[in-house]
Amino acid sequence: MKYIKYITAVLFYYFFDKSFFAGFVGFFVGGFISFKLSGGLLGQLSGFGNVGGVTGIKTAKQSVFFKTVFTLMGKLAKADGRVSENEIAHVEKFMKQLNMSPTNRKKAIKHFQTGAKADYQIDDLIQKFLEVTATSPNLKQMLMVYLIRVATADGQLDQKETELMREIAQKVGYNEQQFAQLMAMLQGQDQFAGGQYQHGGTASNYRSVDAVAAAYQALGVAKDASDSEIKKAYRRLVREYHPDKLMGQGLPEAMIKEATERSQEIQTAYDTIKKSRGIN
Repeated sequence: MKYIKYITAVLFYYFFDKSFFAGFVGFFVGGFISFKLSGGLLGQLSGFGNVGGVTGIKTAKQSVFFKTVFTLMGKLAKADGRVSENEIAHVEKFMKQLNMSPTNRKKAIKHFQTGAKADYQIDDLIQKFLEVTATSPNLKQMLMVYLIRVATADGQLDQKETELMREIAQKVGYNEQQFAQLMAMLQGQDQFAGGQYQHGGTASNYRSVDAVAAAYQALGVAKDASDSEIKKAYRRLVREYHPDKLMGQGLPEAMIKEATERSQEIQTAYDTIKKSRGIN
């Protein structure tokens, strides 16, 4: 990487009839290319990876996504008027599961505290999020996944939290039906997260009424859906939560674990349906 500027200087020198001026220009062109490929100053300072060309766009998305998630978590925690110790504990647990660096953990806490301020308004934050992620629709879904996961971590979602969650969903492009379906699907998928229906479970677990019902819910399909419809829903969800695809769209690497777990839950749900229907 560091030799690119010297190579381009030599190439420019010989290509332009051994012009020292051309070689000088080539040196700076190579330096610029090297800067872009190595990530540049912004990429090094951001803590999220490379910047330059396509990766520069990705880094901006990563930073905005990260800020939006934790700021809105703070807003949700404050929805009922106060941030409880239980809510703080859930966010702390969430950050620990992400295995954040000390620097990013401090940033996350700062964003959370900003969102938890009584007078904080979310419109500008969401507008910026939409601008940066306009070409990355899956990031909108991952934003909702993170918020719903933390908001429901204690097993309940009070009315004010639900209203704010619905407002956020509407602002990022979900209608009421889509929001309700996403909530239902995530609840279904959560039943395959380290529970009795994980891979390695017994045949009776896979074929139990509760397991099969949860599996249909997790894939967002009706019980009477055809095999091809179920397979189509499964493949669509796998694409939506594919870690490599999400990272390519701008999901921070430290936050990819949730997508990986969702992919595993979807796979388990699909396997459960296949087993219940006798499909190989």
